[in-house]
Amino acid sequence: MRFYSCFLVAFLCVLAFDDGGFLLLSNGGITSSYVRNEEKSVDMPFDSDVFKVPQGYNAPQQVHITQGDHEGKAIIVSWITVDEPGSSTVLYWPRNSTKMVQATGHITTYTYYNYTSGYIHHCTLEDLESNSTYYYEIGFGHTTRTFWFVTPPEVGPGVPCTFGIIGDLGQTYDSNTTLTHYEMNPVKGKTMLYVGDLSYADHYPYHDNRRWDSWGRFVERSVAYQPWI
Repeated sequence: MRFYSCFLVAFLCVLAFDDGGFLLLSNGGITSSYVRNEEKSVDMPFDSDVFKVPQGYNAPQQVHITQGDHEGKAIIVSWITVDEPGSSTVLYWPRNSTKMVQATGHITTYTYYNYTSGYIHHCTLEDLESNSTYYYEIGFGHTTRTFWFVTPPEVGPGVPCTFGIIGDLGQTYDSNTTLTHYEMNPVKGKTMLYVGDLSYADHYPYHDNRRWDSWGRFVERSVAYQPWI
């Protein structure tokens, strides 16, 4: 099987009918001819640079964001701390502004067979303006890290929005090629529509959950800056 990775710009139109049904029309365009290798790839080893743990005591890692409501006015920020719980507070502010807003989330952990997770943080940033760049900072007290994202445009008819599409990414050498290709594509997606499987940790004994940690660090370079849905 050949695997294709392409990025679409889709314009959607919904037509309603008297009987309550509807028709969804989509006009998409392919913006890449990239073709993934036919040969089966293998997972990258744990010491690969793409799995590198951030420097600093209790530094936040596996940072990722997703949309927090239906209008694009909220973003959920998630991350892991390993050494201790630390703070679940996020500071965020719009570009060209020094006024910071503070939000506080919650922490959870889990155990699976012989694996115990780090401290998993989730925090929702609310009251965001549409089509705006925001910066956010996490990791207070020891090591802070700062990222940014762009909110979607105002909801309405005829409003274009660019999405990236990736499926069944995994964490093989080909996975790294796919994600790099997406990052380097001249047409930039504002949000990733992710389909299929994620880390493929279930290929290992006891579903080796360290492979979830390595996958989280691997995709951070994208998902910390744009929502993956």
